[in-house]
Amino acid sequence: MNRDDVLAVLNTPGSLKLMRSDVHARLAYNGPDGFPRVVPMGYRWNGKEIIVCSPSNAAKVGSLQRDPKVALTIDTDAFPPEMLLIRGTATIDIVDGVPDDFIEGSRRFVPAEGFAEWEANVRGLYDRMARIVITPTWAKLIDFQTTLPSAIEELIAAKQ
Repeated sequence: MNRDDVLAVLNTPGSLKLMRSDVHARLAYNGPDGFPRVVPMGYRWNGKEIIVCSPSNAAKVGSLQRDPKVALTIDTDAFPPEMLLIRGTATIDIVDGVPDDFIEGSRRFVPAEGFAEWEANVRGLYDRMARIVITPTWAKLIDFQTTLPSAIEELIAAKQ
């Protein structure tokens, strides 16, 4: 997919609804042992990139520095399911303190009444963090109403 097509998918109302919901993204990458890993992550979408943050000593940081290819899934448990599938490449900056992206990306997951205390604890814990910027190179929104997985589309086309 070209960059404009990817951004068009990611900025549709359905994709934005999922990215604004209170579900974590599942980040997939190749771990240091060569096996795939999937971890739930808070994230922030800035209209062009997805930003996740992590302790700078996390295994994913070294793994992504060696192999920056990632996949992300943001989905619902509702029926019919909605899912946003993203592939891309990650770049990592180790920054002092806690990136604003981490705080803002966590806001929808942390209850408002405890947010100030949570933020103070986080800022007290991390001297440095990895700010991981994912540049999407492919995206598909599947809502089982207007879009389907390609395998199902192929089955339907074969029956017609």
